[in-house]
Amino acid sequence: MRKSVLLTRTKLRTPWQDKVLHTFAVTVITLFCLFCVLPIMVIISSSFETESVIIREGYSLFPKIFTTDAYQVVFASAHIYRAYGVTIFTTFVGTILAMFMTITLAYPLSLKKVKFRNPITFFVYFTMLFNGGLVPTYILISRTLGLRDNIWVLILPMMFSAWNMFLMRNFFQALPEELPESAYMDGANDLTILFKIMLPISTPGIATISLFYALGFWNQWFNAMLYLNDRTMMPLQYLIMDLVRSADAIREMAQMTGIPTNSIPANSLRMATTLVTIGPIILLYPFAQRYFTRGLTVGAIKG
Repeated sequence: MRKSVLLTRTKLRTPWQDKVLHTFAVTVITLFCLFCVLPIMVIISSSFETESVIIREGYSLFPKIFTTDAYQVVFASAHIYRAYGVTIFTTFVGTILAMFMTITLAYPLSLKKVKFRNPITFFVYFTMLFNGGLVPTYILISRTLGLRDNIWVLILPMMFSAWNMFLMRNFFQALPEELPESAYMDGANDLTILFKIMLPISTPGIATISLFYALGFWNQWFNAMLYLNDRTMMPLQYLIMDLVRSADAIREMAQMTGIPTNSIPANSLRMATTLVTIGPIILLYPFAQRYFTRGLTVGAIKG
């Protein structure tokens, strides 16, 4: 009886119905891709557009009068190259140190034999719910630790994330338990198992968490605003924000004095700075994309 019902259901679908379903799915995916690509095309086009055209006609997909004035303003100062170096250094070093701390805590908490595993897990989880606040954190970092005007202030406060640690722990828990057990029987210790067995098969999880950390380090500007006065240590995001604010201030002063503001690339400057800041991340993401979805789904199997 059950086989006849299954056969009847399979016969209900015809080839033209499959084509309709396939066409509908392709159409929806194509529209979604267009919604994602069109804003980026508008940003690229507006960054090469003159300010007068943007004010008069608004944003468009293709520049009507091609110009590189906005990029000349962005790259006119030598501070932008130094800021790029600071951001690359903090992103690279910070991601490596953050992944080291995350892995060395996530792996022990994924083992059932570790003593006091549950209290330590609760302590880490507690930090996700409550924190000391901005004023105690500022006093701790600037006075107690003495990190004011120190490049490590861009790395140390963001070097650990409880959320990323739990994702990595869940990923380790989703791996087969037979792997470490067989290694224990062969005489391997925990460090050997972690670095020679667990980490090589944890590439999707490591790539996913590393991307999270890298995005956090790349986009940070708040710590620079609080703790850095030396412009030679400013990261890219804060310097770009300061540049955009300066352009807006110049435009407001020009409006107050009656000077034409069409020559001040305020709007196109915003678009150019957007591309300058997100360009490296956009180029990096396709290489990590194949690990991204896999790392999230595998790490979410167990809680």
